[in-house]
Amino acid sequence: MKYPALLNFEEVLSQLDSYDAIIDARSPSEYALDHLPGAINCPVLDDAQRIEVGTLYKQANAFEAKKVGAAMVAKNIGLHIDTLWLDKPRDWKPLIYCWRGGNRSGAMAHILAKIGWPVIQLEGGYKAYRNHINAALAQEPAVGLKVICGTTGSGKSRLLEIMHANGAQVLDLEQLAAHRGSVLGTLPSQPQPSQKAFESAIWKRLRQFDPARPVFVESESKKVGNLRVPDALIDKMRAAPCISLTLSRPNRVRLLMEDYAHFTLDPAHLNAQLDCLLSLYGREKIARWHAMSNAGQMAELVDELLVQHYDPAYTRSIGRNFAQYAEAEVLALDGIGEASFLAAASHLNAEK
Repeated sequence: MKYPALLNFEEVLSQLDSYDAIIDARSPSEYALDHLPGAINCPVLDDAQRIEVGTLYKQANAFEAKKVGAAMVAKNIGLHIDTLWLDKPRDWKPLIYCWRGGNRSGAMAHILAKIGWPVIQLEGGYKAYRNHINAALAQEPAVGLKVICGTTGSGKSRLLEIMHANGAQVLDLEQLAAHRGSVLGTLPSQPQPSQKAFESAIWKRLRQFDPARPVFVESESKKVGNLRVPDALIDKMRAAPCISLTLSRPNRVRLLMEDYAHFTLDPAHLNAQLDCLLSLYGREKIARWHAMSNAGQMAELVDELLVQHYDPAYTRSIGRNFAQYAEAEVLALDGIGEASFLAAASHLNAEK
């Protein structure tokens, strides 16, 4: 094979996990929005440089822009070689891509191939990858799902985490979305990824699963925070067998107090989130909940939110949205300690 070799995404996909490096040659802002799983960002033009070169194209001409851009590209590629790849052996095999046209990845691939490395350039770049993701997620996942249901605070996420640690196949959508799935689910100091990055993470997890084994997933709604779960996946989840996880209300309050401890330290943040419920409950009730939050009455507030908001909402939606919920296996937790979750995880892992 002559290098750099230009391969389409279907050719690349079969060996995606075997490349020694996947190099995203786009700018940092493009990379941050989404990228191929496992890719590192080695921009041939950073964000400011792209703006400078683009301005030259508009205000001067293509020749002047290309001269300035080429100098920048050469310096940046040289810096990446000097700081990242000087120690790489002759058989080091990277995959390089950019947005679509191939100019940025092509420049890098050409130089690395001239050094002697067996470089692969992705034809069609990131756009070809996105086309594949869109098509793949539009299809029903080729795995069998089991849905963990349960009222807010019943420990669904903790159970999935322990099951994953003990070898079960788990699709934790809340973890991938950096959100706990409710109106209070925003994680402190951890913004949600972009919609495209969320979809990439789902695709990556789905392709890693063994279709002969079940995949456990939580009974999410169509959105996790601001992110949409792909339609084909949510449809399959809603038709799948269910496990109904139960936990006493006092223990649910204890668990939520642990998981949402950051609200105790920042009542103003909690109150801002509670304001999202204003249209449902009116100013008087929201003001009451604000007062409880400000007074540090967190356990009482959590209990009241469960009784008046979360549990009724769950009861209204679960049977309507999950077709097999009426036949769900009931799995009762006797506490929120690790032993209780380990016992539940062992039970589910042992099922065929």
